[in-house]
Parts: sequence; C-alpha cells; structure tokens
Amino acid sequence: MAAQAPPPPPPEQKMMVAIDESECSHYALEWALRNLAPRRLILFTVQPFSPLSYLPAGSPRAVGPSVASPELIRSVTEHQRQLAQALVDKAKAICAEHGVEAETAIEVGDPKETICEAAEKLNVDLLILGSHSRGPIQRFFLGSVSNYCSHHAKCPVLVVKKKE
Repeated sequence: MAAQAPPPPPPEQKMMVAIDESECSHYALEWALRNLAPRRLILFTVQPFSPLSYLPAGSPRAVGPSVASPELIRSVTEHQRQLAQALVDKAKAICAEHGVEAETAIEVGDPKETICEAAEKLNVDLLILGSHSRGPIQRFFLGSVSNYCSHHAKCPVLVVKKKE
C-alpha cells in the first residue's frame, strides 16, 4: 500500500483589523499580532465624510459664502486623508515590528457600514475590532461599531476588549 501524502496546509486566513485613532483599536491590533500570528493582514480605516461637504456654497444654513467653498471642502478632505494615511502608516510600522507585512486600505464613509462592506469586498476570513467599552447609554446615543459589525458582517468578527 502506497504512503499517503500529508494533507495540504490550511489556506492562509485573511484577517482585517479595523483601526481608528483610539487606544482600543491599537490594543486590538497588538493583541492580534501577539495571539493570532496573522500571515495575511489588512489594516483598514475609515475616513469620515467631511461635514462641510453637506453644505453647498450659498446654502441658507451656511454661515457665510466662503464656509463651504470648494477650496475649503478640498482642504478639509485632504487633511482627513492625510490623518487616515498617518494612522495606517503607524499601524503598519507596528506590524513590521512583529515581522508582519500588512496591506492597508482607506475608505470614506460611515465606519459601521464601510467596515462591513470592505470585509466582504476584500473577502476577509476574520474581522478584528477593538471595543471602546462604552456603557449602555453611550452605546445607545453613539452606537457601537463593534456591535453593528458583529451583527452585519458576513464573516466572523472578533472584538478585542482591553483588560481593565
């Protein structure tokens, strides 16, 4: 009887860590790097819509004619893009310290929906989020990105809560 070949190794899991400027998202990233040893990692952040983009120049709600000028909207949007890029660059450097080469992605939109859409579009096997540890009243008024994603993402979701 011929010897059977060993089973093929499991496919690499593609993991995505959603990051923002909070300490809890950086903790989730560090936790994932230490405990999951990802080989395929995507660092994802959401650039919020510019609040000025909703006020066209000359709008009756505009404070003055220049409040929502195209130049100001472009400037604010570019500043937000630079902040988002700096955030993923910092996270990528943390990954490099752990010997992990990560991909990065930045999208514009509502964080809850955009994270779920990106996880599906990028065919992620595991979505990793940090928990802000908000109380029930704050969650009611502010919403919870991790709660939304755990109910709406089409892949498994790991919510990492920092020990207190």
